[in-house]
This record gives sequence, structure tokens and C-alpha cells, in this order.
Amino acid sequence: MRLLLALLLMPIGCACCTWAIVPWAAFENLPMTPTVVTLPTTVPAGKEAPPTPTAGNGVAVPEEVPPPSLFSVAWDQRAVFEAELIAAEEDALRLRPGASVYHLDLNLADDLTRLTGRQEVHYTNTESVPLTEVYFRLFPNIAGGETNVTAVTLNGAPVQPRYALENSALIVPLGRALAPGESVVIGLDYTVTVPTWPGGNYGTFALLDEVLALAHFYPLIPAYDDEGWNAEMAPSIGDVVYADTSYYRVRLEAPAALVVVTSGRELERVEQGDRRVYTFIAGPVRDFYLVASPRFAVSSTTVGETDVHSWAFPERTEAATLALEQAATALAIYNRRFGPYPYTELDIVATPTLAGGVEYPGVIVVAASVYENPSDPFFEHVVAHEVAHQWFYGVVGNDQVDEPWLDESLTQYATWLYYRDRYGEEGDESFAASLQRRWEWASDRTMPIGLPVAAYDDTDYSAIVYGRGPLFLDTLAQTLGEDTFAAFLQDYYRTFQWETVSTADFKRLAETHCGCDLTPLFAEWVYPRP
Repeated sequence: MRLLLALLLMPIGCACCTWAIVPWAAFENLPMTPTVVTLPTTVPAGKEAPPTPTAGNGVAVPEEVPPPSLFSVAWDQRAVFEAELIAAEEDALRLRPGASVYHLDLNLADDLTRLTGRQEVHYTNTESVPLTEVYFRLFPNIAGGETNVTAVTLNGAPVQPRYALENSALIVPLGRALAPGESVVIGLDYTVTVPTWPGGNYGTFALLDEVLALAHFYPLIPAYDDEGWNAEMAPSIGDVVYADTSYYRVRLEAPAALVVVTSGRELERVEQGDRRVYTFIAGPVRDFYLVASPRFAVSSTTVGETDVHSWAFPERTEAATLALEQAATALAIYNRRFGPYPYTELDIVATPTLAGGVEYPGVIVVAASVYENPSDPFFEHVVAHEVAHQWFYGVVGNDQVDEPWLDESLTQYATWLYYRDRYGEEGDESFAASLQRRWEWASDRTMPIGLPVAAYDDTDYSAIVYGRGPLFLDTLAQTLGEDTFAAFLQDYYRTFQWETVSTADFKRLAETHCGCDLTPLFAEWVYPRP
């Protein structure tokens, strides 16, 4: 097939948010070693501590958890989230009872460059140790925009936060240690300034070409793991979010002319003259994404219980329809291969991001520039890859900064399965050849796939994590046997739904399926060198 043979000639580039779409030659002049910066924990200039006595200076914080003030619902009310989950996945609402609950009340200015937010988070300590503080990430502060937090409360009492990581981390003191199982409500008032240029992270947070893309725009609690609060400056070529699954209720007031697409589902909209008020729900999800434009048009289909929507400008209708068909096919293949996609909605959106594609819970983004030539095999690669991320990153989470292979290599392997199932032997061989070619670009072809993002330069990250990584998984499949490996992937998806995994978790479960010791294989392909 012409499409599949062309796949062999694909330029280097990843179908996820960590790679811009540029010719291979352009990478030769880029700085190859990202810088990881850790700043002192200080209150930044211009962010003076509020004068009200707070937990930060010894005043006690109320221990009683207050009810929500932004929505008239109990914190533990989850029945409404049934609308977001297919019938077979509604049991997820009974899992992780301590999952954080976010309530967001947002007002978007008419010029789309300023967002005012009020936020309450019901946070429960689900760790095994007491906690004395809670971290929030303020990603706009390292993505070309700004988050200015004007007030912070803990169970209704004002508290004084401190800042770190180039003001992208806000740390809320708890006054007293929060024991495992105990809960608090943290409130934040803030304004967000949206850049009108690509900013950081490949323009995923920006107002560009009549599209407002709001990735990670609100204060977000990162994962807490064996390192403590896992908050660090992600390298420029890596993803930035590492978070547990949570539940979201979001109220948004915005210009009525906008077409708004988000994670989750829309519950309600109310017209107020030239403004409109939406209510959305999303959960369980790892973060909440919002994208909007006055020019979006939609085409739709259904796969099982899931409504699939493809959003793009009217002049890109043909490409949007093709993306819809490819995403629906990928959804059906991955449902069969790994287990059911849990949500009742999946959205594909064309945005001006400088990356090939980006994954968010319930939403995949494909670069508008890719829509200009939908016959290019890269177009289908991006769509299939990003849909696979709904399983690996979305439902089964991992530390994308320190162990990126767990979602990127596995997602790239899933894309390989897409081509194998859709196009047969020729698709299998063509995609395998493209992976081999990518691997050949590595400065050291024996470099392990299991390193942190910061350990790779731009070229090696693509060659090793996206080239060598899926080839390792194919080797693992040959070691276990194809049927056993297929059963392992289904078990892996089922066992770790809504949780986060490590390389050790992946290996341990694989070994239960083969009844063998995989240490030598992982030492050859995955583990850092001694």
C-alpha cells in the first residue's frame, strides 16, 4: 500500500506532546542537553504574604472540613460522574475513595487572554505517612503566561503559601500534620494570563490563530510517591504532568461565540446575553483540559458506548473527517487489545500546537499544521498514537518525567499494533522498519529505555524511548509468547486502572504471566547501567 510504504520515509518526530513537527535537519542546531533547575523555596517578588494571621505564623487552622461553597453538592457525591463512564466502568466510582475533588469556578475575559478563577479542592491524605504541606503546580508560570494567586485558605482560614521551582510550585502549609485518611479543603483565588505566542511546552497553553488552548491552566496537585511530593522542573523535551486521578466540577463563564471542548462531559449551559455559562464534570481523570474557538466545526460517530467528535475549522473538514475515522478505528482496536476505553466521550481537536499531537484525559490534540496534508502517513500515526495514550498515561498512569518509557514506549507499541491489525503483514513490517530507522539515530544504540527524560538529548529521546522502546516490548512479547503477552497487557490495564505504575510493577506482573525471571532482559534493554 502506498500509505504503508510511505511510513518508511517518515521524518523523525514523535506523535506526542514532546516533539515539534520540524524536519530532521532542523534538530542539528538545537541545544541538545536540557537544563533542570531547582530554585530556593521563597516568596517571589510581587507576591507579598497576606496580612491576615495564618497557619504560616502559628495560628491554628479549623480542623473541621467545610462543605463546598462553589457547588451545592457533597464532596463525596459521585453519582453524576456515571454520565462520563461506560456501563462496564461505573465501578470505578467506588475505587480510590480518597481521590481529590476539584471545584473550579472560572470566568474567561472577552479577549480570551485573562482567566479569573476560584477553586476548592477536597484533599485526603492517601499516603502512609502524615503530611505537613500540600503542593500545587502553577504551570502557566513556566509556559509563557502567569498565574497570580491572590488568596489561599485551609478549611476556610487564610494561610500563607510559599513558592518554588520558578514560581511554578505553590506550597500550602497544613498547620498541623495531616494523618493518613484525614482530609482538608484548600481554596485558591487566582488570575491566569494567557500568552498570545507559543510560550513553553510547544504552545499547548496559548491563544494562537483563533484557538485558545488551556493545558494545565489551574493549580494542580502533583503526585506524592516514594520521593515525597513529586514536583520538579521537567526538561524541555518531556511531559510536565504527573498526577493522581481526581474528580472535577467546573463552571465556566465565557463569550457565547466560543465553541468549548473539554475533558469529561458538559452537564449544562445557560445563555446570558453575549455570555454563556457552562458546567462540566470529569472524573476519574489525571487533569482537566479546555480548548475553545469561535470557528470549530464538528463531525461525530459512535464506537460502542463512546461518542467520538472531531473538531476543526470548516476549511479542514476533509482532514477532520479522516481523523474521526482513524480515531474510531484505533478506539475499536485498542478496546479489543487492552480493554474498554472507560469514557462515553472522546474528542479530537485541531490546534496550533507546535507538537505533532498531545494527549489529555478524554481529548487528543493534533497539530493544525498536520491537517494541511492529511495524506501524509504522519497524520494517521499521530492520531493512532495519541488515542493509545488514553490507556497508557490516562487510565494507567506513570511518572512521565522519570520513567517516560512506561507510557511513551508502550503507546508507540500500541500504535504498531494498530498498523498490524488494520493493514496486516505489510502494516506490521512497515511500522517495524520505521522503528528500526528511528533507533539508528541514537548516539548509542545500547542506551537503556528506562532513563529519566533529562538523561537523553533530543535525538536520543526520540531514538531510544520511541524507537528502541517498542522494539523491546516486541522482544518481550516474543519471550513470553504472543498470546501470553496479549493476556499480560489486558491484565496490566485492568490491574492498574486509575493508579500509577513503576517499572518494577510492570516487570513483576509480566513475570507472573511467564513464570520466569525477566531480570536479564530488563538489564539489557531497560535498566540504567551500573
